[in-house]
Formats: sequence, C-alpha cells, structure tokens
Amino acid sequence: MKDYIEERVLELARHIIETNSTVRAAAAKFRVSKSTVHKDITERLLEINPGLAQEVKTVLDNNKAERHIRGGLATQQKYKRKK
Repeated sequence: MKDYIEERVLELARHIIETNSTVRAAAAKFRVSKSTVHKDITERLLEINPGLAQEVKTVLDNNKAERHIRGGLATQQKYKRKK
C-alpha cells in the first residue's frame, strides 16, 4: 500500500473517532468519495491498525444505530420550514 493512502486512512480514522463523524461527513471533509472512506475504514485500516479499526467500527455502528433518528428529525425540520 502506498504511503499517502496509509496516511489518509489513519487521518480518517482519527477524525471519525475524535468527532464521532459519519462516513458522509468524513468524505466531505477529506474531499474523497464515501466509498473510498468506507473501503479505507473497513478494509485498509484493519490491515494497518486492528485496534484503531475496532474503535472506528464502534463509532460507525453507533452512527448506524442512530441513523433513522437523524433522518426523522431532518424530515420533521423540512416540513416545519414549509409551513
């Protein structure tokens, strides 16, 4: 794996852990696609640093569990603005 990819993977991981960021938010911050972030976090990070990968997985699992709540709140706000 190339050095710049390893650096990006570790930076993404640290960012997600520190800010409880979603894949989409991390992708926007680092100006890469969501699929790149997902591949970096789920596959490449596991090879580089399994301990860090587990921490990131915990954050992403939590985000996934809360996703339906965030979606509902966004829809609620959308219809409140229309009134």
